[in-house]
Amino acid sequence: MATTSDISKGAFLRYNGELVMITDYTHITPGKGNAIYTVKSRNVQTGRQSEIRFRSGEKIELVRVETHELQYLYQESDSLICMNQESYEQIPVPMALFGDSLKYLKENTIVLVKFDDEDKPVYAEPPTYVELEVTYTENAVKGDTSSGRVLKAATIETGATVNVPLFVEAGEKIKINATTGEYMERVK
Repeated sequence: MATTSDISKGAFLRYNGELVMITDYTHITPGKGNAIYTVKSRNVQTGRQSEIRFRSGEKIELVRVETHELQYLYQESDSLICMNQESYEQIPVPMALFGDSLKYLKENTIVLVKFDDEDKPVYAEPPTYVELEVTYTENAVKGDTSSGRVLKAATIETGATVNVPLFVEAGEKIKINATTGEYMERVK
């Protein structure tokens, strides 16, 4: 058993019989009384966010997770089929674990997947940046910048829409932050 002093961002713990991931925490020491840890967590199964309070020194059950680099192969119903680079085993990873970044993933992308002690995927993380091709974008019209609007919508090869600068044209590759969906730069 671990104590509250072992809490860290990104750690997994079993709370009330459910697996939760710590997204943030604060340590508060009031003028009187014991210190308190306020933990913001996300339930791995339901995705529900909650706030948990622990007294300093309280026993908690940390869950050991293993991280593997997997190659995203294809989508099947509500899972992404990913391949372990070392054993070539194909593993279904629930699409819900990727959240909004799913729309920026294309086949053969390397993703990080964390597995719990029962070898079930509990967390998936896309690469920070992805390079994707612009398949469609409106033409820039002379004078468009006078209104202060310097971005236009572009459709990328995965079907998602991203705001890009006016100089980006269809057929060009762009770099996108997969977690925020923001345009970063044009790839040469």
